[in-house]
Amino acid sequence: MSEAASTRVALAKSTTSRKTTRRHTTSASGTTALLASLAPLLHEWVPRQRWFAGKGKPVTGFSLVAATEILPLDSASTGPGLLHLLVRVHQPDGRSAQSQGDCYQLLLGVRATLPTRLAEARIGQVADGPLAGRILYEGLHDPRVADLLLERFRHPGSLGPLRFDRAEPIPPGLTPRVLDTEQSNSSLVFGDAFILKIFRRVFPGTNPDLELPLALGREGCGRVPAPVAWFEATTSPEPLTLGVLQPFLRGAQDGWQLALAALAAGRDFVTEAHALGRATAEVHTALAAALPTPPLAHDRTRHLVAGMVERLEAAAQAVPALVPYVPGLRNAFDAVAALGETGRGWAAQRVHGDLHLGQTLRGDDGFWSLIDFEGEPARPLPERRSPQPTVRDVAGMLRSFDYAARSHHPWNPEWAARCRAAYCEGYAAAAGSDPRAEPELLRAHETDKAVYEVLYEARHRPDWLPVPMAAIQRLAAAPV
Repeated sequence: MSEAASTRVALAKSTTSRKTTRRHTTSASGTTALLASLAPLLHEWVPRQRWFAGKGKPVTGFSLVAATEILPLDSASTGPGLLHLLVRVHQPDGRSAQSQGDCYQLLLGVRATLPTRLAEARIGQVADGPLAGRILYEGLHDPRVADLLLERFRHPGSLGPLRFDRAEPIPPGLTPRVLDTEQSNSSLVFGDAFILKIFRRVFPGTNPDLELPLALGREGCGRVPAPVAWFEATTSPEPLTLGVLQPFLRGAQDGWQLALAALAAGRDFVTEAHALGRATAEVHTALAAALPTPPLAHDRTRHLVAGMVERLEAAAQAVPALVPYVPGLRNAFDAVAALGETGRGWAAQRVHGDLHLGQTLRGDDGFWSLIDFEGEPARPLPERRSPQPTVRDVAGMLRSFDYAARSHHPWNPEWAARCRAAYCEGYAAAAGSDPRAEPELLRAHETDKAVYEVLYEARHRPDWLPVPMAAIQRLAAAPV
């Protein structure tokens, strides 16, 4: 019997032999002992992970939100077991030595011995506690464990605090593989048919990457792959979205790589940019039909501008190169505030929230899709779920064309300008309105995005800082 088949047998036995889910969770005393035994290993391992958002600050402790045995840890077995943890990681927050901490999702494999093929996934050997002597490892890298997750989606239901749902049948026996391309999340591909995104830092409330594709699917929008299955935790009044299974667009290429290839070959990207603009407008139209569209009235405009100003001031304190441009950049925000004071309002709705070329895929037939509706992971979930002007997405894509052009040597600003114009024209053709018809709002959002980019590059990729700084110079000098 194969490992995958034996896992399915073990899963079936563990499911049918329990009339309740009590044995899948751990008692209060058990969770205390479990966390205490794992903490030394997690203290070393968690801060090194690409998805950990608290880099640069020490980890001062852990607290356990929930522990669930997805595959029970039988002491008589050599494994694997699969332990699902929701762990709050405590770090200093600048106001106190101990913050409440972000909640992270961990899927930990447990074995008596670790096969050579899983050596790179090893976290360490547990010294004491309920798992003393066992090897702890990153479970997503174990095909047998990954197959178990797919089985849970195929047979939805509750397991302790975990709830698995699906929208359509899922075939068995799909070979899993881990994708190493994401930083804030983790992804598994099953047989080139489905992709499972595992959210690492989780928050109470439905994640937009589940909420919005479900809404778009109800509207019949084919630009976004509709969720096939998902799972959540019910540890708080609002569910925590843990993962989403969607169709895998086999053979599709992401827009960023296509743009770079066009630049390297000396080709224009106008046709693709126009088609991307149309795709974006179709998604916006479907979102407006599916979800509420409250207007951006005076109070909300003032709040919007205040947030932009606050982010500019914070970025200028952190990046001295930004300081000379602050007055010119403030003009962009002041112009929107002044229009708001006159009673001018704008439409607002749910949007993608972090749109750029890397969040788009073009199929072999030339059809463009939009993916990853999570929004900017660093922003609070309520903010990511709030209605916004559609130009926020437009501004993100316009900045992405600039990034692509700047990443090519020599810099090709004319290439970016043509793409930006074509994108807006494609958007207007599908939406019936050109985003450039609201220049103050578009400029303010472009400026806000460029300020965010300056801060990000200064902290993480200093060599890239000239890219957003070129936009800062242009935007600061723009006429009011």
